[in-house]
Amino acid sequence: MTLALRIIERLDAIAAADWDALRADDNPFLSHAFLAGLERDGCLRAEWGWQAQHLGLFEDDRLVAAAPLYLKFNSHGEFVFDHAWAQALERAGGDYYPKLLCAVPYSPVVGPRLLAGADAHADARRAALLAGLRELMQSARVSSTHLLFLDAADLAVCARDDAHWLARCDVQFHWSNRDWHTFEDFLAALKHKKRKNIRAERAQVAASGLRIEWRAGASLVASEWRAVHALYLETFDAHGNHAALNADFFAHLGATLPGQVWLALARAGDDIVAMALFLASSSTLYGRYWGSQVPLPGLHFELCYYQGIEHCLRAGLQRFEPGAQGEHKLARGFLPTLTHSRHAIAHAGLRHAVAHYLEAEQAQVQDWREQLLTHSPYAQ
Repeated sequence: MTLALRIIERLDAIAAADWDALRADDNPFLSHAFLAGLERDGCLRAEWGWQAQHLGLFEDDRLVAAAPLYLKFNSHGEFVFDHAWAQALERAGGDYYPKLLCAVPYSPVVGPRLLAGADAHADARRAALLAGLRELMQSARVSSTHLLFLDAADLAVCARDDAHWLARCDVQFHWSNRDWHTFEDFLAALKHKKRKNIRAERAQVAASGLRIEWRAGASLVASEWRAVHALYLETFDAHGNHAALNADFFAHLGATLPGQVWLALARAGDDIVAMALFLASSSTLYGRYWGSQVPLPGLHFELCYYQGIEHCLRAGLQRFEPGAQGEHKLARGFLPTLTHSRHAIAHAGLRHAVAHYLEAEQAQVQDWREQLLTHSPYAQ
């Protein structure tokens, strides 16, 4: 049998069952439905900076490992910021773009990026993919290769190839279930002031007259999906950002990932006036998008955090990742957690400068996390 690396330019060229068999768990962001849906529904376009170049490892004609990979012509939609690196290389007369990005588009979620199944040969396949990413960087003559929001298995493989990869870390705020069964159990673990503030926020929403619903994505009808998507668009427009996901993709997620797409909705009468959209695996809830037409204090926290925590407690989920950034999450039970990326840079001078920068940045990030932990909302 012969092992060979090949580029997959369109994920629909691979059978969904073959791709999904490579996942070690049911992380929805690495599913064929999610990634191929982005391509099929026009959410990834070359003019927006994305060109699929997925790396597949084939045993004869059978796909045995793969990495979601994109040729990037900008740094939008990544959540690990390298704009200063691009400017430095361009000032020196080089071209930073295109680069290679191994990540989930528009999604700062922790998970596997080197998909190789879960058998005894998985680590060897991950190592082959990682070597292939470096070789592709050289043969394609791109400036760099970036692996974002890596899980422990991928980090271990990168550590064995440490000489080629620069390490970077950042902080997100994650919630973990400490064997609680109800929202009151969770509140009881908090300091008195934090518990009081959360109850006051929830009471304000309860007194507003809005009706709060927790819905499975598969249960929404077409008109409800249109309303949800319109709220998503309004939020992006209000902040001057580009909304890349279209209504077809939202509805596609609800239809193709049953049991893994959830929404917290607020209704005024029959009208959906605010929403938060989530995806879930069997262990983790992921908060993704929010939108509201109602300037009600506390509504964002109710839909994006408290409804999600309640779902985790009902469903027995152990973790809740509500998205990037946001120190305000700390007061609501989400603790600072390190996230990790790895970077290979072809230009020796830029690599040296970035390595020096990352050494200082990593110390600052660690110090910041330690400072945040001194303000933990928990009583113990």
